[in-house]
Parts: sequence; structure tokens; C-alpha cells
Amino acid sequence: MTNWLKEDWKYDLPSGFVVYLVAVPLCLGVALASTGRPDLMFSGIIASCVGGIVVGALSGSALGVSGPAAGLVVIVLGALKTLGSFESFLLAVVLAGLIQIIAGLLKAGVVGYYFPSSVIKGMLAAIGLILIMKEIPHALGYDKDFMGDEAFDQPDKHNTLTELWYAVRYSSMGVIGKF
Repeated sequence: MTNWLKEDWKYDLPSGFVVYLVAVPLCLGVALASTGRPDLMFSGIIASCVGGIVVGALSGSALGVSGPAAGLVVIVLGALKTLGSFESFLLAVVLAGLIQIIAGLLKAGVVGYYFPSSVIKGMLAAIGLILIMKEIPHALGYDKDFMGDEAFDQPDKHNTLTELWYAVRYSSMGVIGKF
């Protein structure tokens, strides 16, 4: 461990810093979208530091990409509701990180080869479609609720598909017209 750390730090540090800079806005967005509380956005800065600098230095890999994904919003939001508090969520994240480090030391990553890539690509495509469908009403200016509704069936007796219809029908080009 110490040998590669001594040899490659001059390459790992700048590349990790670039990943950190790219990840900062994404991590801040995930933190805000997940909690809805601007006072907890500092956790996004810490997450981008860990993802960019720490993971880059400790991975020992010549190539690697780490950072947040928009799908994390759903996972974090669900975990916060299940665990009940932000502090409990942070403890769960630290424990999950320790489990990942142990799994890495045990070379348990080969388990990933048993998951078909089509399943992973399908899941990511579905998340992307859901995010796009939920953002179209906001882009068209039909913004009845600022934060949006996470579920398909919404409290106003509409669903995601009917919201798209109303967004097109009652659109306001104010948002798109500025570009």
C-alpha cells in the first residue's frame, strides 16, 4: 500500500481534485434534492471530497471514475424516511463504506460479473426516463409544486403521465424562452 502511495500521489492528487470539482455541484444537488434542507448541503461537499480525493488515492487503480449519480436521490430519500434521522443515515453510510472497503480487500468485486449488463443498463435507463418525465412540467412552466411529487400517483389525483399532459396544455414558455 505504501509503495504505490509514494509513487503515484503526484498523479492521484490532481486527478482526484478534478473529480472533486466535477462532483461538487452534483453532490450538492443530491444533498438538497434528498433532504430538502439547505443546511445539510455541507454533506454534499464532504461526499465529493471522499469520492474524488480519498477514493482516487486509495483505489490503486490506473483508471477509475467515482462520483454521484442522480439515482442516488431516490435511494437517499428512501433511506432518510426509513431511518428517521439524518444522523442515523450518516451512520448507515459510514457502515456501508466500511463494508465496501472490507469487500474490496477480500476481492469480492468479482460478484459483479454475475449481474447481466443489460439489467444494469435497463435500471439506469428507467431512472433516466423517470427523471426526465418528472422535470418536463417544470421546464414547460407548469410548476404547481416546486419540489415535485416523487410518486407516480400524486396527492392531487394526477399521475406522472397526466402531469405531462397538463404541462403541455397549460405551458408557459417563460422557462424555456429564456434560452
